Amino acid sequence: MTNNSRIISLAAGTHPDFSPVETIHAASNAGFTGCGVWFEADDWTNQTTKDVKQAFKDTGLLPLDIEVIWINPGDEDPNHDRQLAAGGEIGVKNVLIVSSDPIPDKTKRRFEILCDKAERAGIAASLEFLPITEIKNLADALDIVTSVGHPNGHILVDPTHFHRTGGHPSELEGLAPELFSYAQYCDGIDKLPDDSFETLLSDAIDGRLLPGEGAFPLKELIDVLDPQLPLSVELRSKSLRDTYTDATERAIVVFDATMRNLGS
Repeated sequence: MTNNSRIISLAAGTHPDFSPVETIHAASNAGFTGCGVWFEADDWTNQTTKDVKQAFKDTGLLPLDIEVIWINPGDEDPNHDRQLAAGGEIGVKNVLIVSSDPIPDKTKRRFEILCDKAERAGIAASLEFLPITEIKNLADALDIVTSVGHPNGHILVDPTHFHRTGGHPSELEGLAPELFSYAQYCDGIDKLPDDSFETLLSDAIDGRLLPGEGAFPLKELIDVLDPQLPLSVELRSKSLRDTYTDATERAIVVFDATMRNLGS
C-alpha cells in the first residue's frame, strides 16, 4: 500500500498541548520522517522561528507544513505575512489554508494572493475543505482552486472531512496529481449522531481514531493517491491526549498504528 520513500509526518494538531519544538522532537523519536508546525500568532516570536528551524536541523525531519491561515471576511490579517515569513525561514513545504468567508469570489481573490505570497516564500498553498467552514467539500475546493488556476494552488484532503461530507476516494480518480501537494491521514467512526456544527467540530478536534481502528476507506484512499504524496497524520483525539500525556509516547502510538495500517 505504501513505500519507504513516502514522507510520513506528524501533524501539529496531534500534539496541541506541546510546543512546536517539543512536537518535532517527539516526531523524530517516534520514527516520523516529517513534522508539522502550528503557528500561534500571539505566542510566535523571531526566537520561535529560530528554535523551530534548529529543531528541524537537529532531527533531520522534513518541515512538511505550517498551520493554519484562515481567510476571514473583512481585511486581510497581517499575521498571515508573519506566518508565511516564518514558514519560509524554517523551510516548510506547505501552508494549510481554510476559509470562513461566505462569498466565493472573495475567497478566490484572497487565495490567489496567498498563492503568490506563499510561492515567493517557497511554500505550496493548500486549501482544505471542512464542513464547518465555507469551503465545505471537495467540489467547493475544486471550484476555488481550479477557478484561480494558480500553479502554486493545491487541495488538501483530510479523511475526516472527506468522509463527513459524503466523499469517497473514487472521486479523486482522474484529478490532476499536481492538485495535491500532500494529504492528511486518520480514521474515524462511520456516522455521527447528527451533523450539527458542535458535533462536527468535536469530531474534528477530539474524536479521531488511529488508522485501522475506524471505518474510513483508507486503503482506497491510499490506492488512489500518488504513492510519493506525503502524508500528515492528523490524530486530534481527546482519548489519545488523556491516555498518552508524554509527547514521545503519544507520537510512537500514532506512528506505529499508521505504519501497521499502511502495511509497512
